[in-house]
Amino acid sequence: MTDATETPEIEASAPTLPDRLSIDPRSPFFNGEILQKGIGVRFKGVEKFNVEEYCISEGWIRVPAGRSLDRHGRPLTIKLSGEVEVWVKE
Repeated sequence: MTDATETPEIEASAPTLPDRLSIDPRSPFFNGEILQKGIGVRFKGVEKFNVEEYCISEGWIRVPAGRSLDRHGRPLTIKLSGEVEVWVKE
């Protein structure tokens, strides 16, 4: 059994990652502070480096659809469903 006084110290040192995060500054799910720390995303057991947005609870990520761009010059994205794991890179 662990001592109750040790638990808050462990939780305080571990950063809390949001359930949903986007790299687009116009999105309501954008958080620059967390993105500066560096976020790692593993989707279906494979680490992904091109994730535009993720949602852990709903189990999806958004990734660019090839080199296609919309009329504003932003990449078109597709939504992939599956198991999503997120961590802070050190």
